[in-house]
Amino acid sequence: MTIKVIDFDKDAGQRSEQRLANLPDRVVEGDPHHQTVLQFESANGEVIAGTWRSTPGKWHAFTDRDEFCYIISGHVRLIAADGSAQAFKTGDAFLIPNGFRGYWEVLEPTTKHFMIRRYAAQ
Repeated sequence: MTIKVIDFDKDAGQRSEQRLANLPDRVVEGDPHHQTVLQFESANGEVIAGTWRSTPGKWHAFTDRDEFCYIISGHVRLIAADGSAQAFKTGDAFLIPNGFRGYWEVLEPTTKHFMIRRYAAQ
């Protein structure tokens, strides 16, 4: 079996689109739309990686995962449950650890590369 290195710029990946408002009780502000190109999924489904785009809005952050992000373009803010906030712009990289509770806020249209390790709901 040959293992292929994945080039996010050249490999097509699996595309999907989602209007976040379609997830009950998720959106706090705006009407964010997401486009995702899934470039990788591990055999057991625990690890995924790809490219994500979002229009502005604010929503409850997903939990039960570790997520590494690299912002290709745009401006986002992560707001913890205690109200502390961190902003990230083009060229920034960060890790959201499993257990983070708070909000994603996309301040301007944003594109990021991501890698997520999912955990079973606790």
